[in-house]
Amino acid sequence: MTEMDSTRPSPVHPEDNTILEVFIYGGGKVGRGLARVIRDAGLRVTLRPARDGLPSERIEANFVILAVRDRDIAPCAEALRDRRLVGHKDVAVVHCAGALGPEALAAVRGDRVWVAQMHPMISFASPSFAPFLERGQLHIDGDPGAVRAARSLGVCLGMTPRTFSGLDRVAYHAAAGLVANGAAALAAAGVDLLERAGIDRRTAAEMLGPLLRTVADNVEVLGVPEALTGPVRRGDAAGVARHLETLRRLAPHLVPFYVAAAATQLPLARVLGEAPADAFDAIQRVLDGIQQ
Repeated sequence: MTEMDSTRPSPVHPEDNTILEVFIYGGGKVGRGLARVIRDAGLRVTLRPARDGLPSERIEANFVILAVRDRDIAPCAEALRDRRLVGHKDVAVVHCAGALGPEALAAVRGDRVWVAQMHPMISFASPSFAPFLERGQLHIDGDPGAVRAARSLGVCLGMTPRTFSGLDRVAYHAAAGLVANGAAALAAAGVDLLERAGIDRRTAAEMLGPLLRTVADNVEVLGVPEALTGPVRRGDAAGVARHLETLRRLAPHLVPFYVAAAATQLPLARVLGEAPADAFDAIQRVLDGIQQ
């Protein structure tokens, strides 16, 4: 177990200021990833895979994370209540689903049990690899006690806790999925094209990973549309046409992907205004010509 970073406060229980002890139910990508980073932060954490079922004895941790599929959250909350696994002491019970609010845990809510949604806007892709949480965003919503405990944990992990009142959770989750999974699909297309250009797949992935990280940094620091780069931003219709000509020759299945991405970039480029309007009109004509 590593020592906790002395520059960050230890996450504490909001009632008695004791250090959080974490119990995670669910040993998939999110559960294992969170267990690893929480343990690395110097906290006591118990990970129990869902395939083992809920424990037969009371859970003594004061912070319980249900890292299970969305459809299993409410049944888990009911089981926690019915089997009296929590509630004998003050405890925060949270889930990690992006599209569900704290009411998914309503069954287990009680005088000594506070509930909350705690969704890390982070991509967890493998149970064997814990993503980097520093500077990540953590959406928290629910009972005040659970919110305070979850915020304390998030700060300890180097994340930024946020709560958005009136949030459309499905739209929020769709946005996260669009960016995370769209970027993975885009990277797969890039690997495919680089392989056709003469680069092996492993090297192609190693090249595109750092590129994506710089894009992420630009989005975070500069925002949009300022993070946009490339021929569309420059108003280079000839460059876009060359790209499409090469794609039609080497990877015609990627042409619709490129056209859709370029069409999405055009409004951003027009806002930036680094080329005259007719240059962007020329790009639109190139794209329209492909679609016809």
